[in-house]
Amino acid sequence: MKIVKHSGAVVNFNPEKLVESLLKSGADSFTAEAIVKEITSEIYEGISTKNIYKKAFALLKKHTNSHAARYNLRAAIEMLGPEGFYFEKYIARLFEAEKYTTKTNVVLQGNCVMHEVDILIKKNDMVAMVECKFHGGKQAASDVKVPMYVFSRFNDLRHKTYNLFSSKEKITDCWIVTNTRFTADAIAFAECSGINLLSWDYPEKRSLKSRNNIDCLYPVTCLTTLSRAEKEKILLLDVILVKELVDNRSILKEIGVSSNRIKNVLKEVSELCKCF
Repeated sequence: MKIVKHSGAVVNFNPEKLVESLLKSGADSFTAEAIVKEITSEIYEGISTKNIYKKAFALLKKHTNSHAARYNLRAAIEMLGPEGFYFEKYIARLFEAEKYTTKTNVVLQGNCVMHEVDILIKKNDMVAMVECKFHGGKQAASDVKVPMYVFSRFNDLRHKTYNLFSSKEKITDCWIVTNTRFTADAIAFAECSGINLLSWDYPEKRSLKSRNNIDCLYPVTCLTTLSRAEKEKILLLDVILVKELVDNRSILKEIGVSSNRIKNVLKEVSELCKCF
């Protein structure tokens, strides 16, 4: 059976790969196999991977909301756009979870020009600038021009002393983060230049995808028990992570969620806070 990927490439349908993605969402093997069996009976020659994903998500949601939420993670991160303002806040939260101190949207004078830095992070004596590149589509990629441009900005800032988190600090490191992926040339240039990269699938063991399952750092946009409008209201209140709702559950009532629905939302929140 031939299926069509987001890029337009035609590949063979691989049921084992679909089973693997369902298992990673938290579904047990019996549920994963049952979903794949049902999807296999319904797909047709030339079906898009997008449609297969929609079918899998709908079937998974019938079993457990939290499993569907994990399965929907990539789309949930994409919902932190369209400009990427909330994506920057989300990335700051990821660094804070690793005991970094953060600041967002800082304007600094370099040797040559002014620069707006998306995020500054500090741990011990290390201070780094973090540049976020948000893309609205899964197929968009940050190519080699991105690290080349960011590296030039880093060089314009790194030799000056600033009052950032305390007095007389220099920016010593540089990160680039994207919600999609980096091209091979972008990765090669970054590694050669000493730039740290973070994307949906890179680096493999600490990518955006893997960090969520390890540290339970799911964005509120992945919750399946809330509407898109409700999620946007929560983001406006500066609640970015699902786990932040544990101590801010009154926000749900504040945005107009009924008592019965609040119970369902908090159940999903609780399940998502149980890391693998």
